[in-house]
Amino acid sequence: MIGRLGPTEIILILVVVFLLFGAKKLPDMARSLGKSARILKSEAKAMKEENNTSTPPASGEQPPAQRTIQAAPGDVNSARPVNEPTDTTQR
Repeated sequence: MIGRLGPTEIILILVVVFLLFGAKKLPDMARSLGKSARILKSEAKAMKEENNTSTPPASGEQPPAQRTIQAAPGDVNSARPVNEPTDTTQR
């Protein structure tokens, strides 16, 4: 049956993955995947909020302050500043 995985096939796939990567690397891979998902979620949320509240700055106003993105709550080792893109189009 093409396209359907039964319990036997899933177990076989998990055993092959376990043998290929080993027990030591699997938790690290899962942790890395979790961090990536958190970063993606926070970026998507920030972009959505930015689109909802963005208004063109009046002449003479200063650009907004630089944001800092953290990979996980309380994780200060991976925090990095982000340069916001500037709109250089002429109106």
